[in-house]
Amino acid sequence: MKKSNKVATLGFTALAMGLSALMSTGANADNLLTAGTFKVGMEVTYPPFESYENGKVVGFDPELSALLAEQMGAQAEFSDNKFTSLILGLSSNKFDAVISGMYITDERIKVADAIPYARTGASILALKGSDVQPQTEHDLCGVKVGLQQGTTWVKALHDLSDSYCVANGKQAIFVQEFPSAPEASQALLSRNVQAQIEIAGAAQIIVEKTRGRIEVTSPDLVYPQTLGIYVNKNNTALKMALENALATITANGSYPELLKKYSLVGPAQ
Repeated sequence: MKKSNKVATLGFTALAMGLSALMSTGANADNLLTAGTFKVGMEVTYPPFESYENGKVVGFDPELSALLAEQMGAQAEFSDNKFTSLILGLSSNKFDAVISGMYITDERIKVADAIPYARTGASILALKGSDVQPQTEHDLCGVKVGLQQGTTWVKALHDLSDSYCVANGKQAIFVQEFPSAPEASQALLSRNVQAQIEIAGAAQIIVEKTRGRIEVTSPDLVYPQTLGIYVNKNNTALKMALENALATITANGSYPELLKKYSLVGPAQ
């Protein structure tokens, strides 16, 4: 591990231990929709963050949810929803929180509170051996790009197309949205799009599932951002309980181990 990464990790752990000491030791969530159940909204088609395996919800977010629920004396329960409807479902009290590989954005925090829990970024995918092999987002001018509806990259690519591609006399980026990431990957395999943008962990799973027919072409992360646990703005008791629980599982080492397992880093790194 690089020295800078070690320092960041130590800083993240020290911060978490400090927060845990400042907060009450019992992370009890008084405002759960159902007593004893921590109901989490997510789209369960997004490995390695969440997916189905033999009928069970598995992945980074379910494992994190279980760790948080344990600290609050509850059991984690998962509600499978379309990504684009998760914040709406939260506002409608369909679940207690959203934990679904969702970036923290200005638009989302206008309607819900967010607790930072990890950092990651996107990768660019293309067919192996194709003529289109974008290494950065600036290589996407004139390229038909497939991606999941509701992701922050939709606006980012439209903005990039206008401010960089068109402004410099290049062709615009052709952005095509799909209901889910697997559908975007299928469009790439069918050559209906030429590239795909996907969060890094999920991109690696796509490479594995397609047995290398799709490959990551970007050497570095594109649009690195922070992931957030979303809760209702009027549920400050639950937000505090989750912050306390996150600090506790960071201080006791269980959360750093989970981050390492899924090749993610803490929010302060």
